[in-house]
Amino acid sequence: MYKVDNAVIMAAGASSRFAPLSYELPKALITVKGEVLIERQIAQLKAAGIEDIYVVVGYKGDMFSYLEEKLGVHIVENPDYLTRNNNASIYAVRHILKNTYICSADNYFSENPFESQVDGSYYAAVYAEGDTKEWCMDCDEDGVISSVRIGGRDAWYMLGHTFWDEEFSKGFLRILEAEYDRPETADKLWESIYMEHLDSLKMKMRRYEDGVIFEFDTLDELREFDESYREDTRSAILKTIAAELSCKERDITDLKAYRGDSNDAAGFTFTACGKGYRYSYSDSKIKEN
Repeated sequence: MYKVDNAVIMAAGASSRFAPLSYELPKALITVKGEVLIERQIAQLKAAGIEDIYVVVGYKGDMFSYLEEKLGVHIVENPDYLTRNNNASIYAVRHILKNTYICSADNYFSENPFESQVDGSYYAAVYAEGDTKEWCMDCDEDGVISSVRIGGRDAWYMLGHTFWDEEFSKGFLRILEAEYDRPETADKLWESIYMEHLDSLKMKMRRYEDGVIFEFDTLDELREFDESYREDTRSAILKTIAAELSCKERDITDLKAYRGDSNDAAGFTFTACGKGYRYSYSDSKIKEN
C-alpha cells in the first residue's frame, strides 16, 4: 500500500465546449446541486485525509485565488495553458509529484473515490454500452492497462481521477522532461504521452459503477444532472439572449461552441423555439443561422 502524499487538481483549461458559462466563469467554479465543483472535490480529498492539495490554474486563474485562504490549498500557475495541452499542468507541479492523485477540476463524484492509502497506480474507468468516442482501455490478466484507443464499443473508458505511485511519477516525469521541448509534444494530453509508453509506465484500471463519476461537457449535459439549470442558467449572456428573443432560458438548447479566425470571433450556436442562432462574444450579437 502507498500512503498518499498529495493531490493535484488540474483547472487551467478554458473548457470552451461548456459555452457560454465557461466564458463567464471557469467550469470548475460552477455550482452543481448547491456545491461549487472544485470545492466539493477538495472537501472529498480532505475527508480522505489528504491535506496537501495543489490546484493548477491558467484560464481566469485569479478567480481561484480565494481557495488558498478558504480551503488551504496551494495555487500553482500554468503559464503555458494557452499554447500547450494538459501536459503543461503536469510539468508545472513536477517538483511535488510522489504518491499523488491527479484530478480534473470539473469532475463530480457522487461518492467519495479518494482514500489515504492506495495499492498502486490506476486510472478510473466507467463502462460504455454501445458505441463511444471516449478513450477505451484493455487490461491484461493482472488488471494492468495493456492498450488505450480512442473510440470503441461496449468498453471501459477513462473518466475521472488517476493515482500515480512514486515509481510511476518518476517514470512519467523522465519521459515528459525528455520530450517537453519537442514541438509535437505541446498539443498532447498527458494521457497521450502515457499511451505511447505503456510498456514502461504500468497502471491498472479501476472500475467504477455507473452514477459515481460525472463530467459535463455542455450545458445541456449539466441540465440532465442538475435540473435547476433548465430554468436558471446562471449565465448573464443567456439571460440577455432570452430577453432579446422573448423566450425562457429553458428554451435555449443545443449549445455548441465555435472558434472563428481569431479569439475575438469565438462564440456559440444554439437553438431557441425551433430556430437556429449564432452568438459572437466579440460583438454580443445574435444572428440567425
